[in-house]
Amino acid sequence: MNTDSPVNSPAKPDATTGRRLRNFLIAIVAIALSVALFLGLRTETTSASLVKLNEASTALEVALSNGKPSLIEFYADWCTVCQKMAPDMAQLEQQYADKVNFVMLNVDNTKWLPEMLKYRVDGIPHFVFLGKDGESTAQAIGDQPRTIMASNLEALIVGDSLPYAQASGKVSKFSAPVAPTASQDDPRSHGSQVVN
Repeated sequence: MNTDSPVNSPAKPDATTGRRLRNFLIAIVAIALSVALFLGLRTETTSASLVKLNEASTALEVALSNGKPSLIEFYADWCTVCQKMAPDMAQLEQQYADKVNFVMLNVDNTKWLPEMLKYRVDGIPHFVFLGKDGESTAQAIGDQPRTIMASNLEALIVGDSLPYAQASGKVSKFSAPVAPTASQDDPRSHGSQVVN
């Protein structure tokens, strides 16, 4: 009797079965992680979007006349930096809504051309901090950490000079049209770069 025949060898079927079971479990875990990641990203993007921030925004006319300091954000829906900052801006708005006006001005709306020219908006997001009197006290351009924005808002509320005035981070370049136009054929370069 030959004991080395493949029919009598129990090691090969167990190793193959073990590998198949391991591969099956890896596939199940990969699918579960993919679903969790998809749902997590979907929840994050819907919880704080630029559209929701705009809807909750204080009208510029109200902000300039209600005696509260204001934070104006010049943004665009296509701006990846603006989208990235939306969750932080939503948290700041919840935290400071009773003390600060949050104003959202979409640079794609030529209605805001006078304001874009006044504050020299050439990259977005572009933040303008207004005192209680409606006068500009400082500006910040580009991606700003929430802690820096919170420090600036705290100083704005009490009327102190902003600790991070004139801060610059990554921006999406934007060129304001010289005059309002009827067409939306505005060729823009959309990329992130550091403004010095």
